[in-house]
Amino acid sequence: EALEGLRRDGFDSVAIVFMHAWAYPAHERRVASLARALGFSQVSVSHECSALIKLVGRGDTTVVDAYLSPILKRYRDRVAQALEVERTGARLLFMMSSGDLTSAHLFQGKDAILSGPAGGVVAMARTAESAGFKQVIGFDMGGTSTDVAHYDGQFERAFETEVAGVRMRAPMMLIHTVAAGGGSILHFDGSRFTVGPDSAGANPGPAAYRRGGPLTVTDANVMLGKLQPAFFPKIFGPEGVEPLDRDCVVRKFAALAAEMGGARSPEAVADGYVRIAVENMASAIKKISVQRGYDVTRYGLQCFGGAGGQHACLVADALGMRTVLLHPLSGVLSAYGMGLASLRATRQ
Repeated sequence: EALEGLRRDGFDSVAIVFMHAWAYPAHERRVASLARALGFSQVSVSHECSALIKLVGRGDTTVVDAYLSPILKRYRDRVAQALEVERTGARLLFMMSSGDLTSAHLFQGKDAILSGPAGGVVAMARTAESAGFKQVIGFDMGGTSTDVAHYDGQFERAFETEVAGVRMRAPMMLIHTVAAGGGSILHFDGSRFTVGPDSAGANPGPAAYRRGGPLTVTDANVMLGKLQPAFFPKIFGPEGVEPLDRDCVVRKFAALAAEMGGARSPEAVADGYVRIAVENMASAIKKISVQRGYDVTRYGLQCFGGAGGQHACLVADALGMRTVLLHPLSGVLSAYGMGLASLRATRQ
């Protein structure tokens, strides 16, 4: 009756979690068959998502799987249709959070949480090894956040972690994330500078994008001349045909400097924000290295992501690192890593 009521209310996905299903899954299987008979398109059961003891982690993982799997299935079907998989017989594989590849029909929502950054970790390790570096710190700075990872000859994975407040029990690359990206918004509360954690996103984006966005880390780099409009394509503005707007950035930083009393130049204000962002990212790297007993000065800093190159040397200086690696495909290294990953199955 409960399942029928949910179906009448329009629910199409259901997560089924019984306390002792990790040891005796027969009851979950029976309820799952009833749910499928009633027309639920996605039925996630805990003994398949996480066949381990402890109810809360297993339950949270099952709920995440029930929420994400239908979305991934639609995406998977669109990709398969676009590639004409049935006609060509092409093999469609997807990257999992563990850094491994899996067949499309086995790809589940619980395995997709950190699949993008995991591709970056695989590429970080493989490209560093090919260049002769056995110990590297991954520094993946994008538009919203920065992901950092440690590699010392083998991949580090976590099997139980918390993502956005949800306990997840699935193999994942050990990646630490900090809210400092190119789109992180610059704040001044009258007494101090702060960077993020909120982001301007892609729309409206940074102030330089000509869509009325706030000042961000990207704008600070435009102000300092590290990002020059002449070297960027004209894809900004409402119509997507204009260059980066440096004049707007200069006006906004001048107004901010005046608000602070005029003691600092606009360039000094921008530099102050960049230093804060760099310190946030350096602190994230310390968390996965120094705080765990690793001497980070012996490592190379493998820099990638859309905004990584703008800050790699500053971050390396802050940590006492003497080597920075920049792969020719650093802007798309996470995608490249998916091509370097291995096909692997994990059993619990």
